[in-house]
Amino acid sequence: MKLYFPVPESADGVLLRSFLRSCAVSTDLARAVKFHGSGFFADGEPILANRRIHAGQKISFELPAEGEGVAPQPEIPVKIVYEDAFAILFEKPPQMAVHPTLNYPLGTLANGYAAWAAERGESPVFRPVNRIDKDTSGLVLAAKNSYAAPLLAQRVEKLYYAIVEGELPLGKGVIDAPIGRKDDSIIGRCVTPDGKPSRTEYTILKTENGLSLAACVPVTGRTHQIRVHFASIGHPLAGDDLYGGSREKIGRQALHCAKQTFYPPESRIVSDGVEIMMPMQLKPVTVESPLPADMAELISSEE
Repeated sequence: MKLYFPVPESADGVLLRSFLRSCAVSTDLARAVKFHGSGFFADGEPILANRRIHAGQKISFELPAEGEGVAPQPEIPVKIVYEDAFAILFEKPPQMAVHPTLNYPLGTLANGYAAWAAERGESPVFRPVNRIDKDTSGLVLAAKNSYAAPLLAQRVEKLYYAIVEGELPLGKGVIDAPIGRKDDSIIGRCVTPDGKPSRTEYTILKTENGLSLAACVPVTGRTHQIRVHFASIGHPLAGDDLYGGSREKIGRQALHCAKQTFYPPESRIVSDGVEIMMPMQLKPVTVESPLPADMAELISSEE
């Protein structure tokens, strides 16, 4: 894919390398374009990074070729709830890992995406901007190319639904407690004075059947943060047996990434690529995912 960046009046006379930085072109990408790609162009003519550019010119470059990514598996369903030239947002079911690991080398969201992208003639390389646990459901954001990956990662706001054991008071609350590794566990985390600062803001929306539905905003992004924080106050997530929850009513932790807001650049599609609107403006995009059926059943008031 080719990217175009019109030079505004404010960038008249600056060095190309400085202009590229202002366009959120990472150092790694600039080097890849220079050494492994076709280089940079101003109005279709080659230009070096140490040359000055002028208002009205259009800077362009082709994104360098990429590897094959993970093994494509077309049998894995991929549900896409948002897509543009830079971002793609998936709705992941529980019991599916986001990307291959030693324990789950195949059958992941990344494998399904590789097959989906290959069918469309797009790069199969999977670049998750954020991840959720295998047994957590909901939204997963990925970047569609090497330009977008660091740009999207700069700012993402997420909201989760969690169903916790016990009936907590309705309304807002905060859990502000440091989280670190458990000494006796490879994957487990716990609240510990030696941990990293961690803050979860939540609102209890409903209580039913001895359970509470919480809308949670993890202000920090620690591993298992929501799960650890609620367990630390005596209200583990339903189904979360790693942190003391019961699997009597649900066979996985009752946690769902329900909302994400992210910020791709304003752009328009042109005949052979994408033109970024300059000066660069990042547009907020918000996508929501409803509470899944297995979690909704837990707090249903029906007998």
